[in-house]
Parts: sequence; C-alpha cells; structure tokens
Amino acid sequence: MCSVHDTIEFEKRGIPAAVIITQAFRKAAEFQFRGKGMEGHPYVMLPHPVSNLSPDKMREITLRYVDEVANQLKG
Repeated sequence: MCSVHDTIEFEKRGIPAAVIITQAFRKAAEFQFRGKGMEGHPYVMLPHPVSNLSPDKMREITLRYVDEVANQLKG
C-alpha cells in the first residue's frame, strides 16, 4: 500500500503501485493526483472508517478488494 505521493513517484519510474484509501479521503487523493498531473489515476476505496474494526471484520473487508488491487498493479 502506498500513499498518493509514493504512487506518483513509483509510476514515474514505471513501477506499478496502488493507493488504498477510505471514502473520507477520496477528495484529498483526487486533489493530489490532479496537482501532480495524474488526474483520473485509479485508487482502491474502502468504506470509512476502518480503524475501529476488529481484525476479522478488517480481513473480511480487505478480501473484497484483493482483485481490484491486483488489477491496478498489473497496469
């Protein structure tokens, strides 16, 4: 998992990266991508919040997004 900044730096070097955010950070991620000339860059968005979830519930949610993350890393 990378931050928006890390993803941009990896992508500039030709290294696929995926940003995983929660819904509360959607606008911030889009703003950062747009500001770096990468408007429309994909990201994986989980429901918000996740910090209060049990490990089992977080595992359940995470498994729903594995394919989406893998597809982004394929390019």
